[in-house]
Amino acid sequence: MSVVPDRELVDRIAASTGLSPAEAARVVQDVVAFHAETVEAYVRRRHADLKTYGAKNDEIFARLTVELEGRVVAAPALTERQLRRIVYG
Repeated sequence: MSVVPDRELVDRIAASTGLSPAEAARVVQDVVAFHAETVEAYVRRRHADLKTYGAKNDEIFARLTVELEGRVVAAPALTERQLRRIVYG
């Protein structure tokens, strides 16, 4: 991943876990990459995973609904105009 992780977060992870700063940075990068998955990509991936194990669509969609309620997902890409509208209405 090319994004430099938040230094304060890396320092906190390193201090609380005993990991080196380099190891803590790797953990932060891995977690951020995992949660960067869009809702659409997550739903497609999980649907395919659950289908592989024989789940039917009714149970898959019910399960996805519950999973998405507690999942951190990537924010949508916003244009500058959309950001301005959020701030100024």
